Amino acid sequence: MKKYRMILEKTDTGFSAYSPDFPVFTTGDNMNEVLENSLEAFQLHFEDSQTSINAGQIKLELDFQQFFQYYSVINSRVLAEKIGMNPTLLSQYVSGKKKPSEAQCQRIVSGINQIGRELSELKLTLN
Repeated sequence: MKKYRMILEKTDTGFSAYSPDFPVFTTGDNMNEVLENSLEAFQLHFEDSQTSINAGQIKLELDFQQFFQYYSVINSRVLAEKIGMNPTLLSQYVSGKKKPSEAQCQRIVSGINQIGRELSELKLTLN
């Protein structure tokens, strides 16, 4: 199944997204709205070619700076310690002073995904 990339950017009023491969762009108040609007924009772009696209084919991409700006609740120093990375190096990736290699990128994303899995499985009790 073909994937359609949309580069996501945080704006003062929400998000904007554009395709680097097709003349498709959209905006939204949140990521879910951008995904829905992206699907509609791609469907409009391909309506004459009989290409069928579903939301699972759209891949939203967000760079590290934008990710940590939007998810400011994630502390880059603590994340670095959790994944065994130098906190200063991760801070440089987050600030845009350095660009991570593909391997480093995967390491960071794996750490973020692990935190997400842990949080989704967490049960809190009220005492």
